[in-house]
Amino acid sequence: MTTIKLDSIQVLALSGLGVAIGYYLKRLIPFLDKVNVPASVAGGLVYSMVILALRDRVVNFEMDLVLQRVLMIAFFTTVGMGASLKLLKVGGRLMLVFFGLATLGVLLENVLGVTLAKLLGLNPLIGLVAGSVTMAGGPATALAFGATFEEWGVQSATVLGVAAAMAGIVAGGLLGGYVGGGIIERRKLAPKATGNGAGAVTVEDNVAAGPGSRPVNESIMVNAIAIAVAMGLGTLVSMGLNSGAAAAGIKLILPEYIGAMIAAAFIRNLDDAFGFLRVSQERIDELGNVSLNVFIVMALLTLRLWELFNLALPVLVIIVAQLALVFVLARFLVFPLMGKNYDAAVAGGGFCGFMLGTTANALSSMEVLTSKYGSAPRAVIVVSLTGAFLIDFTNAAIITAMANWLR
Repeated sequence: MTTIKLDSIQVLALSGLGVAIGYYLKRLIPFLDKVNVPASVAGGLVYSMVILALRDRVVNFEMDLVLQRVLMIAFFTTVGMGASLKLLKVGGRLMLVFFGLATLGVLLENVLGVTLAKLLGLNPLIGLVAGSVTMAGGPATALAFGATFEEWGVQSATVLGVAAAMAGIVAGGLLGGYVGGGIIERRKLAPKATGNGAGAVTVEDNVAAGPGSRPVNESIMVNAIAIAVAMGLGTLVSMGLNSGAAAAGIKLILPEYIGAMIAAAFIRNLDDAFGFLRVSQERIDELGNVSLNVFIVMALLTLRLWELFNLALPVLVIIVAQLALVFVLARFLVFPLMGKNYDAAVAGGGFCGFMLGTTANALSSMEVLTSKYGSAPRAVIVVSLTGAFLIDFTNAAIITAMANWLR
């Protein structure tokens, strides 16, 4: 059987093309855009299916994936850069409430997943893969943790994670609008009249308007350097955490991007206080988006779809249970604790979006509601900050702690 070897530069080029293919598919098939399937996932899955069709029949591929690790750490570093304490103040008390509910949701997703995995006779770590790794985490977290879980004995963790994340994205995109709209219609809720176009306010607008704020540095170079430095310091943080755990007799294995996220958050908050870099969240997000999309396609290039079939049904059972859990949390916990008003209903829809998929799901679900019923700027800010930045920290910590305990 002929084997074609692709070096890291060729894989990078192929991955970039895969992102473009994904965007084309979303234009060609509107349903993909409706449920917020990431372009990188759509394009990467095309590659995976083509490679599956050719494998051991026509040609096999060997790929140098050295850049995959760099891109993964770069993306999660940009997440850490978003963890600004100034941004936390934008949402006020509701931010803390919603963040607490999201963290509880992450924990319950994992408890439910592990419990069902044991009942179905599966490795309990599979319950984590079908829990917050893929539900609250989405495809990026599934791919980031996949190799680690496979090292811990979970066969096909990566392919299972991607499949579960895709199912969650579709379900979250459909469920969010249904939950929020149902609450609004039943209770006949309406947005508060603001008269100032509040629906157009962004997170950065709110931060920039605060006292003592400084103009941000829009230079791609400065923001890229900040990410690179945080990545380097993150390796030292991870080494320190692992060494400290070993010295204390604790068997702890951390995903390698955890240190980078911590270092990035530290740099960001120092910068907020002293303004030595004045990083731009918009530029950071752009760089993170590039890293994430290329990383996902690169990871999907080696997705072993042939390993999915034996575990597809049990994992589907767990995913259906996760949908029910998120519905109950959004309807009977998020809505009441967020104030039982219009914004709370919109936040409940957003909660479904990112607890089952991605922040894009949450924003899309809320946009459907706000375009039909009226703006809910505080709900949008609270859900955006929690889904885009904050929950990744607690999700990674909970996954790591539970995985080290279960394995």
